[in-house]
Amino acid sequence: MTDLHPFIAGLPKAELHVHHVGSASPRIVAELAAHHPDSKVPTDPEALADYFSFTDFAHFIDVYLSVVDLIRTPEDVRLLTFEVARDMARQNIRYAELTVTPFSSTRRGIPEQGFMEAIEDARKAAEAELGVVLRWTFDIPGEAGLEAAEETTRLAVGLRPEGLVAFGLGGPEIGVPRPQFKPYFDRAIAEGLHSVPHAGETTGPQTIWDALTELRAERIGHGTSATQDPRLLDHLAEHRIPLEVCPTSNIATRAVTDLDRHPVKEMVDAGVLVTINSDDPPMFGTDLNNEYGVAARLLGLDDERGLAALAKNAVEASYLDPAGKRTLAAEIDTYTTSWLEGTGR
Repeated sequence: MTDLHPFIAGLPKAELHVHHVGSASPRIVAELAAHHPDSKVPTDPEALADYFSFTDFAHFIDVYLSVVDLIRTPEDVRLLTFEVARDMARQNIRYAELTVTPFSSTRRGIPEQGFMEAIEDARKAAEAELGVVLRWTFDIPGEAGLEAAEETTRLAVGLRPEGLVAFGLGGPEIGVPRPQFKPYFDRAIAEGLHSVPHAGETTGPQTIWDALTELRAERIGHGTSATQDPRLLDHLAEHRIPLEVCPTSNIATRAVTDLDRHPVKEMVDAGVLVTINSDDPPMFGTDLNNEYGVAARLLGLDDERGLAALAKNAVEASYLDPAGKRTLAAEIDTYTTSWLEGTGR
């Protein structure tokens, strides 16, 4: 097979399912841990590899929240956000919809307005200095219940930052039914935000149906169990509802037992619009470039055109403005054509 990794490294990309705190690099996590010595998070970047080894999804949530607890001031928020964008720029990610969980920060004492100003200042700096366009998805941490749903909705609607485009729901799915969040999604949708909940990552297809019917989902985070229901796959394909697929994440959290059993090829074969994403990349020892390489293997791609098509899927499924979509899609085409001409293909 052709070595596709050099092509992937330079490919202009968009990412739609990547978490704000979960994207903190080991260097930044260790630096924050050193600032907050009461935390159990290691201060040695090398020790973080062991710390980020998860036994199951519940353990992942515990570790994730321990890192969230390191973000305690607006300055921490701004530093984290800009450094995430810097890592994206290194991967030629041109556009990202970063999933932000404001409730986790404001409940720890970060002033609401300070939080909003910090992410917006970092967003503007990232675009001006790094060429990375960031937009926000505010998500409800499902494990925190309806109090978090109310607070997240209030922050999204009442203090809506300029970069906010979508409203989501994350955290554990088991014991956290989607329908209870319907009133909050209704309010967010009424304010023009897009509905992008996680569903079907660690539960069955009914969770995805609930996200579609109760939360009016326009995209589904993960959707791993969709292949268990042929009628659901047909519905997703017919209505062009994208799935935000995160292969390495699914293995790390034990949502899927091993990569060879990952259902992404079944999704694509069913005609579903699939996007490739990294979720919480440093925690899972990956990045978006690596995830494209994983996807190439799982999908049997041995040509750069297939990877370019995946990249354009993300552009299509994004909430970038129409002119921005055209520009980024054209950039992907130009890059691919130039690469193929350079290799004599």
